[in-house]
Amino acid sequence: MARDYDFWLFDLDGTLVDVDPSYPVDVMTRVGDRLGHGFTDEESLTLWYGQGDARRSVLSDRGVDPERFWSVFHEEEDPQARAAATYLYDDAERFVAAREEPVGLVTHCQDYLTAPVLSHLGIDDWFDAVVCCDDDVGWKPDPEPVHRAMRDIGVARDGPAGALVGDNPGDIGAARNAGLDGIHIQRESVLARDRCVRGDRRVTSLLDL
Repeated sequence: MARDYDFWLFDLDGTLVDVDPSYPVDVMTRVGDRLGHGFTDEESLTLWYGQGDARRSVLSDRGVDPERFWSVFHEEEDPQARAAATYLYDDAERFVAAREEPVGLVTHCQDYLTAPVLSHLGIDDWFDAVVCCDDDVGWKPDPEPVHRAMRDIGVARDGPAGALVGDNPGDIGAARNAGLDGIHIQRESVLARDRCVRGDRRVTSLLDL
């Protein structure tokens, strides 16, 4: 399957890396304390791993303004603590590091966090382009972050065949909206049982590719 594609794009969190299970709870506890709205462990994990409606539902139930939540969240996240709590999936090291095709990263993780994580794990040199989504670049499933990564690795929109690998619906949506194959990787996350993602292909390990 790997030979089917001339270039690869990957999501980061939940796809190539993840964090110690206690880390999201610790961060969300501090965020909740500042907001005056404590979050349960389950709500903390939903806010960390969930997508769209799931996150909005928790914030709405708690009466928390989303913009205020994200502002406080980013203030509470320490880049070095995040990097220290992050680990690399074994299959990511065996698959991504071995790629000879151009490889890009398209992540919702912000630049001030992404750079320390990549450096801490020693995987900076895996990627020919790193695109961190924001309000200017766009957020997956918007195709613009994907298009930017393609431009950065020198791939035309109507050129070689490529794929985006991710663990969330937004990743697959971004791939489809950009005209790429979307490959869903089903990790054993705490929320995986509640999520059904219909990608062009589904794998449980990057080595399946």
